[in-house]
Amino acid sequence: QVQLVESGGGSVQAGGSLSLSCAASGGTFINYPPGWFRQAPGKEREFVAAISWSGTYYPDSVKGRFTISREKNAVYLQMNSLKPEDTALYYCAARPDFSRPYDQHTSYSFWGQGTQVTVSA
Repeated sequence: QVQLVESGGGSVQAGGSLSLSCAASGGTFINYPPGWFRQAPGKEREFVAAISWSGTYYPDSVKGRFTISREKNAVYLQMNSLKPEDTALYYCAARPDFSRPYDQHTSYSFWGQGTQVTVSA
């Protein structure tokens, strides 16, 4: 059973930067491809970033501002040029295999507890 723990959330003004980290135990991100999702109050969980052997992936809403990177037991999300609409609870997740779509939250079996990111105008 893979366990994930996020850290690094916080509050920042628009235009600022934050870096999130996620540590894995019980498995590695080499075998369980990771991703980041976020969920704002009253909204559905939204894909933010994913990484696998074939590359990195982002939705248009964060492309050019967010960067995902990975080590064997850690995955990171560097967030620059933050906007108020980036405010959400951010989750680290891991897929059980590479065949599942990286941008669908239903593809991920393992989730962290979430870390809050708040961006003020």
